[in-house]
Amino acid sequence: MTKGIKIVTIGGGSSYTPELVEGFIKRYDELPVRELWLVDVEEGKEKLEIVGNLAKRMVEKAGVPIDIHLTLDRRKALKDADFVTTQFRVGLLDARMKDERIPLKYGVIGQETNGPGGLFKGLRTIPVILSIVKDIEELCPNAWLVNFTNPAGMVTEAILRYSNHKKVVGLCNVPIGIRMGIAKALEVDESRVQVSFAGLNHMVFGLDVFLDGVSVKDQVIDAMADPTNAMSMRNIKGISWDPDFIKGLGVIPCGYHRYYYKTNEMLQEEQNAAELEGTRAEVVRALEKDLFELYKDPNLAIKPPQLQKRGGAYYSDAACSLISSIYNDKGDIQPVNTINNGAIASIPNDSAVEVSCVITKEGPKPIAVGDLPVAVRGLVQQIKSFERVAAEAAVTGDYNTALVAMTINPLVPSDTIAKQLLDEMLDAHKSHLPQFFNSVNV
Repeated sequence: MTKGIKIVTIGGGSSYTPELVEGFIKRYDELPVRELWLVDVEEGKEKLEIVGNLAKRMVEKAGVPIDIHLTLDRRKALKDADFVTTQFRVGLLDARMKDERIPLKYGVIGQETNGPGGLFKGLRTIPVILSIVKDIEELCPNAWLVNFTNPAGMVTEAILRYSNHKKVVGLCNVPIGIRMGIAKALEVDESRVQVSFAGLNHMVFGLDVFLDGVSVKDQVIDAMADPTNAMSMRNIKGISWDPDFIKGLGVIPCGYHRYYYKTNEMLQEEQNAAELEGTRAEVVRALEKDLFELYKDPNLAIKPPQLQKRGGAYYSDAACSLISSIYNDKGDIQPVNTINNGAIASIPNDSAVEVSCVITKEGPKPIAVGDLPVAVRGLVQQIKSFERVAAEAAVTGDYNTALVAMTINPLVPSDTIAKQLLDEMLDAHKSHLPQFFNSVNV
């Protein structure tokens, strides 16, 4: 393996990229990355150059022989890659802003991976990821695709269902964030904590928690029921759970479950925030502006601590740990999005799930959990139906299928509102949804 590893990152101009570069630098001894290709599109060219130059300074400062290449030519980059990571946003933050603002007009939560916003992010993203996968099949068929692009579960579902490339893993920093939050609540080092995860992306539950191999789930649930300890994430308001509800649920929810179990409070919070400080996309735009100003500094040669505010904490740990575990056939346990293969009994075998897996050179091997607890099973199945129908709508451009996807999402209250939302959002995102407008259905 003297030639080292070639990694291609599509969406290389992302503000997250320094996280990834830091992760590769830290692991260079076990993961000898020789070439890192950062790829972006014309609109992202300036950001790609700023981030790319920072990446080069980071590598130089660290003294590791990683060659950083910047390009707008995806196919040139992909040739003979060993790993491909994807972290792009079709339509950039302008599209996210529409996903967040339009639903609020209808009294519906506007969020980039849940509800109408999640649907439209999927509709825009899936055709693009499938075209990337086509290039991978041709130019680097043995490469592992590690997808961090949201909605990660729906995107993984679409790749598994509508492409021939099976070497795909969807990745999210939510499970790592939960484990870190639990370690903090227990006041122990996170290496001592193991969580048994099962569910879907942004709909994942901790079925059990182990400290040094001994279950401490009840203790963690008690900590979550404590209103002074609202474990959440940077981009989700940490509204306290009702203690009796959390104890009754009997498993550990993720921050995104607040959209489903505390819908009214979260909607209110979003509406207030949209008026006072803007939607999350507008907050992120301001954060990114500051970050890119920092990144331009020719004296900066490390990942700046301000990146932590962006909401992607532990991203590099998730991505780099996964790549290293596949490359080194480690057989350690990590939660990822992969094909179910019977791991969760109440989800179809050929669907994507987010579950704890043993990571090997053949990829993730899901750890069977049997049926999900009855209290959470139905919601998970409903979201899986939504993901499946949404992925079909993204591939076919069929209006009626998209309307069904919108209506069956639990955050959308009726087919009438679903139709109004669908029509307005299709119009708003027209330039990024050609599949719907080349069709006879609209």
